[in-house]
Amino acid sequence: MIDFILLIFLVVCAITAIRMKDLLSSIMILGAYSLIMAVVWTRLNAVDVAFTEASVGAGITTVLLLAALSRTRR
Repeated sequence: MIDFILLIFLVVCAITAIRMKDLLSSIMILGAYSLIMAVVWTRLNAVDVAFTEASVGAGITTVLLLAALSRTRR
């Protein structure tokens, strides 16, 4: 049951991130997508992949995208 709920959250995050007009909102939703994906990897007993997804996907990638967004004009 929890796996189905996580799948629904992943699909909703992906569609919402694509349809957003504001780039900051899209970056935040993609960070949430990465965190949910880390939970999915944990549920699949791939803890090493989950740790990498959480640190790289949700951490470093979100920070780099925010830094790139701060250097662009709106």
